[in-house]
Amino acid sequence: MSRRTLNLDDTLYHYVLSHSLREHPEQTALREVTAHHERAGMQISPEQGQFMAVLARLLGVRRAIEIGVFTGYSAMTVALAMPSDGYLLACDISEEYTRIGQPYWQRAGIASKIDLQLAPALETLDARLAAGEGGSYDFAFIDADKRSYDGYYERCLQLLRPGGLILIDNVLWDGSVARPAEEGDVDTLALQALNRKLHDDARIDVSMLPLSDGVTLARKR
Repeated sequence: MSRRTLNLDDTLYHYVLSHSLREHPEQTALREVTAHHERAGMQISPEQGQFMAVLARLLGVRRAIEIGVFTGYSAMTVALAMPSDGYLLACDISEEYTRIGQPYWQRAGIASKIDLQLAPALETLDARLAAGEGGSYDFAFIDADKRSYDGYYERCLQLLRPGGLILIDNVLWDGSVARPAEEGDVDTLALQALNRKLHDDARIDVSMLPLSDGVTLARKR
């Protein structure tokens, strides 16, 4: 028995995957292709993706937001967990990265659920708020530039319905958040400030999990 989260060595990590992971073949293919990308570290882990999919099913997610698409593995994961009429607003600025995943979305039969918007995410979210979409989404996943996390969080909170869930990625930042940030390290400083803010934010129920690089769950009250 343990009162703390276990540290996973390679043997235990592979045990977790072999006894838990259930991927669509196109998910596996896209993950393996992305593993050879020069920015492969930007992709979520498969166990995090499966966790997100289970949450989406538990919540009955029909409308979701993703901020930071990269090659599209996480978007595919959430879209597969939604019903046939599900809608995922996917925000990114890179046509180069996002086009990698689009053939896999097509072959998995979920491309019609994903509305890819290639523009600064704050602009996209502000436009949706101005269009009256506040309170109409069930789920949001934030995994983009860290210095903008607070802005993404505030807008997603407005766009979500009460009981909706925001997942925020990289909140542990390879452990850097637990140490004094070096001068000019704006990403670590931004994450530290957001983590403090979320802990005290009465608008949400919150749980920070040591999953992958740290994931915070924020449920809108």
